[in-house]
Amino acid sequence: MKMDRHSNNTERETKNLGVFHTYLTLWVALCVVAGVLIGKFLPAVPTILSRFTYVQVSLPIAALIWLMIYPMMLKIDFSRIKDCFKQPKGLVITLVSNWLVKPFTMYFFAMFFLTVAFKNLISPALAKQYIAGAILLGAAPCTAMVFVWSYLTDGDPTYTLVQVAINDLVILVAFVPIVSFLLGVSNIIVPFDTLILSVVLFVLVPLVAAYLTRLRHVNQNGQESFTNDFLPKFKHITEIGLLVTLIIIFSFQGRVLLNNPVHIGLIAVPLIIQTFFIFFFGYLWAKAWKVSHEIAAPAAMIGASNFFELSVAVAISLFGLRSGATLVTVVGVLIEVPVMLMLVRITNNTHRWFEHKAPAPATAGREVYENDSI
Repeated sequence: MKMDRHSNNTERETKNLGVFHTYLTLWVALCVVAGVLIGKFLPAVPTILSRFTYVQVSLPIAALIWLMIYPMMLKIDFSRIKDCFKQPKGLVITLVSNWLVKPFTMYFFAMFFLTVAFKNLISPALAKQYIAGAILLGAAPCTAMVFVWSYLTDGDPTYTLVQVAINDLVILVAFVPIVSFLLGVSNIIVPFDTLILSVVLFVLVPLVAAYLTRLRHVNQNGQESFTNDFLPKFKHITEIGLLVTLIIIFSFQGRVLLNNPVHIGLIAVPLIIQTFFIFFFGYLWAKAWKVSHEIAAPAAMIGASNFFELSVAVAISLFGLRSGATLVTVVGVLIEVPVMLMLVRITNNTHRWFEHKAPAPATAGREVYENDSI
């Protein structure tokens, strides 16, 4: 029985992630190579792109970030927020893990490894930039990709929607204060207005636009049309936006990478350790609190994964395309899928730890899984 279950889990992971998600690390690696080559042999490209900025925000990158985030926001049904009160434990675990634990433990691990353990390998100035990038990742828990991880672990789709919807609302009010505090502790001075502008541009604007778009389409054409006809139109737009953004970023990062290739591995160490730590924090808490597995799995996955689109956008706005902070957020993309798939396997193999209750059918939840694009 164990061998059959393990085989089915592996098959499900490969099948349902799709080609893009299954090989996301490969696509990111190819974008790294392409960007570095452009930066080295076509330096005019990043030079020209750097001219199009406003209040430290790169306009070409802003347009690409919107292409990534807007389709994700379309999938959130905020009318389901009221359902969270029926089973509050999973929501409490999600919120405490994401906003009271994760940002601060990410800061601790980044500070320890980048300024203590690796102090002979990374200059203090560069380490400070790397810590800033880690802070941005730690303060941006996952949104869209958690639907994939929840699906692969048999998570309750409706409850996952509620968790993500609440999480997106918290980002609007908690991201700026937490990032400002931790950057201040790290003696990293950033313009507060630029940080707020970044959240408005890359969270609030696409969130409101997506909500109004969804509301208008559903009212005029119905939920079925929105799910089956409208959402699929945006599937590959998000993927293209992500990959083009990475190529542009690494065209600016090429010199840093060529001069410090080992830094990618050094940056990955605290990010991976933090991912496992925050996952087990939420997962074991759910087990101790007797939360059912289909709620415990996505509760732990949301904190473990990152809203890297937001992190990349804010890093670029605050520190620039060539910064070490931006590089860290992109390394977060690089390690995301392989690490999360390891956690999916761990979750599926520990299914018996929890009291299992069959999740209720939820059309809205399946809509997200079947149409998820990033």
